[in-house]
Amino acid sequence: MFDEPAALHLPDAHVIYTPHWISPQDAAALSGTLRRTLHWQQQPVRIFGKLVMQPRLTAWYGDAGAAYTYSGLRHEPLPFTPELQQLRLRLESHTGQRFNSVLCNLYRNGTDSMGWHSDNEPELGPDPVIASISLGQTRRFVLRHKNNHSLKHTLPLETGSLLLMHGLTQQHWQHGLPRSLTANGERINLTFRLIHTIT
Repeated sequence: MFDEPAALHLPDAHVIYTPHWISPQDAAALSGTLRRTLHWQQQPVRIFGKLVMQPRLTAWYGDAGAAYTYSGLRHEPLPFTPELQQLRLRLESHTGQRFNSVLCNLYRNGTDSMGWHSDNEPELGPDPVIASISLGQTRRFVLRHKNNHSLKHTLPLETGSLLLMHGLTQQHWQHGLPRSLTANGERINLTFRLIHTIT
């Protein structure tokens, strides 16, 4: 049994956090498998006109044709692995939503990070549903309102947890994963989504 989901009370957003959606034992086993078997890469991205290396490793998996472009990079999906496919089916049953792709992020230690952004690329549609699973090191997840940066929320994402962002969240909020001086372990983050524009 996993803990009860809790809705975050944020204006213009629909965010639900469920700790221990995956048991600690299963999360540890899954993290090890994904670390060994996924095709991790570190790629350059364009930030303010300059090419820099992403401060994390990534891998893109999905159904055939579910290409995804962000930060100037076009990602062609690799076929779902058995572990990712099993998670997709469980998420679809749990949420009642459909997912055809997953962006996998590997944060090797506390110096790896993700800057402020919204998952609002055109191929995700106007009100995307993002299902984010965390495995490994607990990291601090931050949100801020686009029109009022004083509206912020911080949430520690524990191993095995599920964070569901839907509704108008991506229209009105940004999120990120800042660097941490105390996080020494690895963290894998899986963000399942639905690509609407299949090219």
